[in-house]
Amino acid sequence: MTAPRPLSGRSRSLRYSSEKMEGTGSWDVLEWSKLDTVQPSSWSGSYSNLDCLLESERITFEFCGVILINTDEAGTLLLTNFRILFLSEGTRMLVPLGTIPFAAIEKFNKKEPKDQTNKYHSNKNPPKRLLEVTAKDMRIVVYGFLPGTKQICDVLDALLKCSTPERVWDLYAFTCGPSKFGNTNPKERLLNEYFRLLGKSSQQASMNMIEDRSFTLSNNLWRITNLNLNYSLCQSYPFALMVPKSISDEELIQASTFRARCRLPVISWCHPGSGAVIARSSQPLVGLMMNMRSNFDEKLVASFCTQLAGDKGARRKLYIVDARPRKNALANGAKGGGSESSSNYFQSEIVFLGIDNIHAMRESFSRIRDYLDVHGTTSSDGTSSFLRHGGWSWGGGNLSSMSASVPLLGDSGWLSHIQSILAGVAWIAARVAMELASVLVHCSDGWDRTTQLVSLASLLLDPYYRTFSGFQALIEKDWLAFGHPFSDRMGMPNVSESGNFELPIQSSSARSFPSSPVRQSSAAAQSSNSSHGLNNYSPIFLQWLDCVSQLMRMYPAAFEFSPTFLVDFTDCLLSCRFGNFLCNSEKEREQCGISEACGCLWAYLADLRSFSATTHVHCNPFYDPLRYDGPLLPPAAALAPTLWPQFHLRWACPVEPNPEEMEVQCRAMTVKNSEMKKDKEEAERKVDELSCAVKSLSEALLNERDISRVARESAKKAIKERAIISRAVQSLGCKVNFTKNGDCTVEVEDGPEKCCHSIPQKRCEKNTTYFSESMSSVSEQKDISEALCPLRTREGTCRWPDAGCAQIGSQIVGLKANFEAFDNLSILEGYFTAE
Repeated sequence: MTAPRPLSGRSRSLRYSSEKMEGTGSWDVLEWSKLDTVQPSSWSGSYSNLDCLLESERITFEFCGVILINTDEAGTLLLTNFRILFLSEGTRMLVPLGTIPFAAIEKFNKKEPKDQTNKYHSNKNPPKRLLEVTAKDMRIVVYGFLPGTKQICDVLDALLKCSTPERVWDLYAFTCGPSKFGNTNPKERLLNEYFRLLGKSSQQASMNMIEDRSFTLSNNLWRITNLNLNYSLCQSYPFALMVPKSISDEELIQASTFRARCRLPVISWCHPGSGAVIARSSQPLVGLMMNMRSNFDEKLVASFCTQLAGDKGARRKLYIVDARPRKNALANGAKGGGSESSSNYFQSEIVFLGIDNIHAMRESFSRIRDYLDVHGTTSSDGTSSFLRHGGWSWGGGNLSSMSASVPLLGDSGWLSHIQSILAGVAWIAARVAMELASVLVHCSDGWDRTTQLVSLASLLLDPYYRTFSGFQALIEKDWLAFGHPFSDRMGMPNVSESGNFELPIQSSSARSFPSSPVRQSSAAAQSSNSSHGLNNYSPIFLQWLDCVSQLMRMYPAAFEFSPTFLVDFTDCLLSCRFGNFLCNSEKEREQCGISEACGCLWAYLADLRSFSATTHVHCNPFYDPLRYDGPLLPPAAALAPTLWPQFHLRWACPVEPNPEEMEVQCRAMTVKNSEMKKDKEEAERKVDELSCAVKSLSEALLNERDISRVARESAKKAIKERAIISRAVQSLGCKVNFTKNGDCTVEVEDGPEKCCHSIPQKRCEKNTTYFSESMSSVSEQKDISEALCPLRTREGTCRWPDAGCAQIGSQIVGLKANFEAFDNLSILEGYFTAE
């Protein structure tokens, strides 16, 4: 791509008057003038290293001296390969209001300013070059360009080149690639959800299981069939279907021919206890006279009326819910469609919910967007942004201006459509939960209103779908796998049979969808619309997310995720930054290899939450899973909807108070409470450690007391034994003396000589004195005395055996033998006291 042409050899910027006119708008009082001359080269490449650029995002065009009319802010407009960036001239900071991904743009076209006759308006050279960009996320942004230049033409040409890629590989999702947000195979996730519904959560899906077709598990009532493995049965259905166990594959093939686009009745959700199911399909092909029938279709539908638990032979009732108004269903009979007759279907009742089609929803969405733009604080039309400058009068008029704006919100019909959907969903959930009935839901093709009703009813009935992982499983099952045409409904690039991308909306000068009559009458120039885009674009999924936000408002503690999560999820969806929601069906995404070539939205959102766990803004601080562990059945009086402030008002009224402030405060309190809990747990741990230490010391003290008691008893016993031994030795004619240091002296008095032998106390490691050692010393002394005895013969015998010395020797020998028995008796040194 080539860079835009320099502006007359020099860069010009914008300066607007600091004087604020009372009750006026924005761009009508702006003064366009030349600033100091700046060389174009000084701007070239100056924004190539912006911190806000995403991975693989590169700047392709720069436009200086642009003003964001909504906020009266001058700056630089940058075009990348992914989005429009608007940087403030003063701070070079990113301005969120003026930053829009290309895929989120619904239309863009040139606009001429209105002629102003208000006496407060200044006619000093107002800008005559305006570009209006209408986004799918409720904002209408107007950029003003320098008069007398071709700058706006360059921007339009650049937008057409950037926002209308010719090939699939030109999309940013493919340019960026999977990066660190790799995508696991969505088929495995679908099978895991089927296994959970069948009560087979212990099974884990794998690609081997898919390749060898071994995923066809079943329970007593339902089974998984691989009949659509190659999408030969229905191209917009997933590869695996959950059907009644009593119906064969051959009967399923026959039944599919009686439903529009072969979208036969299949199970979307089943109650694990009661056996009730929520099934989905497209309209039956009954024809203009409503008299066409199919025995296979009737048998398949009747199989949902399984036997009630506990009732012998009783069968549950079946409700066939047609989401359309009755007259629309009858009108479709002219095209071969129509609705069922209760007389042809076993134990059934037909109910019409009266929800309008995609064209009415598209018009309603456009009207409410125009209402918010006209009556918001950042209006694209400066004269109608009543409260922006705080003028002396509200809206430049009187109180009637406020009163006139009130019915416009109701005239949009958006909230009425939301209420119709919520009422139908609450009715379906009540039939399943209270009557244990089964419900078959369909509209015309079974991929718009049907998907809204089935997924919302499942959300009310199953608490698992109100968690992060369950919400992902719900969307991937009912919206992606069952073929909601995201490319057509969200205005994304489409896939043709050849595998190339087609753009739903293309024109020579602009991309656009039809706007409301209010906007059409006020716009000076409207670009032509493609019939393809006119017939297929509709914010059906955004409407479903709006319904989810209404349920979150009614049950603020029942959902694990917060409204902020829904908004960030919606932005990722509309931007086409990831590949999860590209194409119109599972088959098309598999043909393009989306899961391998593009990043995963779910992995990106999970990565955001991983850094702060439960304190992240995506986590609901009020979540109470124990309180809401069953179905949610809102009464009719609680179903009155209101605007979704986090989504509807974030651009129109960004500074107004909203529930996020309360969430921020609650989240801060949650963080503080978590820190206090950690401190409490740490204190309790220390208390436990101290308690264990005190307990251990107490046990040691008791043990020491026992040892002390035993020692005292042993000491008393040793004293008694010492006295006994002393008397025994003394009875042999020996005198035993104990010194203060514990030494023992034995004196032998009987005999020709007096022998005295000192016996030192011998201590062991335990400070024990062994009397056997002393006796050994006495025995040695006796041997010495015998060697010196004159009555001893050479042979060693005694010539006077009756002498007293010989008798003493024999007694010492016996005494030595007796003391050998005392070797095991140990007497501690401390047991003896000084005498």
